[in-house]
Amino acid sequence: MEDLKAYIESGILELYVLGDITPDEKLRVEEMALKHPAVKAELDEIERSMELYAKNNAVEPSDHLRSRVLNSILTNFADDRIFDENASRPVPKIVDLPERVVSINFYKYAFAACLALLLASTIALVSLYNRLQQSNNQLAVLQLDKQHFANQVNLLDEQLQISRDPSFKLMKLKGTAHAPKAEMTIAWSPVKHKVMIDMGSMKMPVNDSAHQYQLWAIVGKTPVDLGVFDMKTDSAIMKEMKSVASATAFAVTLEPRGGSAKPTMDEMMVIGSF
Repeated sequence: MEDLKAYIESGILELYVLGDITPDEKLRVEEMALKHPAVKAELDEIERSMELYAKNNAVEPSDHLRSRVLNSILTNFADDRIFDENASRPVPKIVDLPERVVSINFYKYAFAACLALLLASTIALVSLYNRLQQSNNQLAVLQLDKQHFANQVNLLDEQLQISRDPSFKLMKLKGTAHAPKAEMTIAWSPVKHKVMIDMGSMKMPVNDSAHQYQLWAIVGKTPVDLGVFDMKTDSAIMKEMKSVASATAFAVTLEPRGGSAKPTMDEMMVIGSF
């Protein structure tokens, strides 16, 4: 199926309809059309597309313009009387060449063939351009999917490493009276001094653009700033905060964007202790 799809998308069918292929290639296309219904269907579709394009883009000239063009063609290609018989003609040096009689029909059919070829070429180019655009769009979607998948793999790998590391302690911070339904989970390694927050399982109100959440470690009785973060409903990462070697509790407050030097106690969202 892949080979058949590649053959259809190679452009040989458009060239066949345009008549711009060798006899061997033409025979090959006809054999493929007899053998594979998909090729025959694509050929029919290309022919219908060209006919539809010609029909939709046809311009009907006015009667005055039609008569003027036809009269001009007949006058210039068929009427020898327009030439001045008294005009001087070059004298042949060797022999006179036989007079060539130009057929009006030849020029008429040649012009029609050129016009049809130009129209068919335009249709083929438009079709190829549309297919190229579709391919580019599909490639962009695949790249986004690949990046999303890579992010998910990295997240799972990071979570797996934390769950396997005995130095990490998990703590669930519960909501306060200010936000009773809020909760979040942190992972803290006193050995590595690392603090990670689980953004995927976090249940916090989404902060506005003027505020951010700030994580605090309670060391003795002193709150220590561990950094700020935003609540994003589509986030599923483990976010690493500032390091801390010892702590008896952790808490989160809502502060002006960029954080505060001291926690705003009236805006405490969650808290938890060991």
